[in-house]
Amino acid sequence: TETSVPAGGAITPHKHPFPRYAYVLEGALKVTNLDTGTVTMLKAGDFAVEARDQWHSAEPLNGQGAKLLVIDQTPPGQVNMVRKTP
Repeated sequence: TETSVPAGGAITPHKHPFPRYAYVLEGALKVTNLDTGTVTMLKAGDFAVEARDQWHSAEPLNGQGAKLLVIDQTPPGQVNMVRKTP
């Protein structure tokens, strides 16, 4: 699935119950793991294995948006993104 994050936007806190992989097609992202405090910087051409069952968020860098190719390993009928509620 292709996912876009607009300039000034963000991917709000969420977690994945199943494996998720992301390839950065365009732009750059700062990914913050809210459980561990780890910050990862990703740029076009980078591949990431996303944190599983850990809350994390992301924001595009350099005043530009970002585009990702996302691959989920999810059983049929299951959802692989759980958004954190306030």
